[in-house]
This record gives sequence, structure tokens and C-alpha cells, in this order.
Amino acid sequence: MSKNPIVPYILIFALGLGLIFFMSLYGLDKKEEIAKQNDEGTTEEAGKEEASADFDAEAVAKSKCISCHGGNLEGGAGPALVGTKLSKEKIHEVIKNGKGIMPPGLISADADIDAMADYILSLK
Repeated sequence: MSKNPIVPYILIFALGLGLIFFMSLYGLDKKEEIAKQNDEGTTEEAGKEEASADFDAEAVAKSKCISCHGGNLEGGAGPALVGTKLSKEKIHEVIKNGKGIMPPGLISADADIDAMADYILSLK
């Protein structure tokens, strides 16, 4: 007597469906707690704008930018930041949305992005 090879797949499928069902019931019971956690996260994000006073553009550039833009920010895998001809608005856009191999979101708060753009424009 040979075993049917589809039986293990049917058992795994049934177990998966059961697990999804019970996890959704658990989530329904915890929805108020999850909503409260999300509200707390929103409060923390609002605090990021206040923390912008502590933002050190030079330190961030040394930690996040030199790997692509070079040790002196004069170019490498990425273009030179020293003496850039880009406007502050364009620099802000590139930092926020990324461009080419540069990923978006390296700096999240708009005030911090503006501070970084000012720092880049000050490089001579």
C-alpha cells in the first residue's frame, strides 16, 4: 500500500488556515491595545520635530554620507557635495526621496533635511 503524496500538503494547508483564523481572532481582541500603541508612536514622531534642535548635520554627514560621497564629501560613488550647484530645494528633494543609488529616508524630519541642505551648501 503506497501513501498519497498530497496528504502532507493538505495537512499543512489546513494548519495554515486554522492558524490564520485564530490569529485574526486574537487580533480582534487586541485591537484597542494595538490602536493605543499606534497613537503612542504618533506622539513619538511628533517629538522628532522638537529633537531637531539637537541635529548635527556635520556628524550625520560623517556617519551616513562619506561612504558614497567620499571622506571629504568631494565625490566617490556619489557626486561631490562640496561646491554643489544644486539649490536648497533640490538638495532637500534628493535627501528626502533619494536619487539613483542614494536611498530615500536617510534623514526623516523636514527640519533636519533643511539643516543638512544648509550644511551641504556651506561646504566650500
